[in-house]
Amino acid sequence: MKKMVLKSAVLTAMVTLFFSANLSAQSQGGKGQKEPPSVDQIFKEMDKDEDGKLSKEELKGPIKDDFDTIDTDEDGYISKEELEKAPKPKGRKRE
Repeated sequence: MKKMVLKSAVLTAMVTLFFSANLSAQSQGGKGQKEPPSVDQIFKEMDKDEDGKLSKEELKGPIKDDFDTIDTDEDGYISKEELEKAPKPKGRKRE
């Protein structure tokens, strides 16, 4: 009887952990994420020296590819204001 209760408790705990981990991954930007990251999120992730602006060396992906377009004052950095005004990238086409 004790073994049966223990097995049930362990199984319940495993199922609970599985579902909570799955929900956590979705809420933190898993594949189901529909909205792009905010400007603040981008800066938090990419502004390695925390100077409040992004240099080309700190960037990757579409922002780096469009650096010259986004850097409207041509000072060699992207500010939060410039990034907020930048055209939003279109979603990737599915093949």
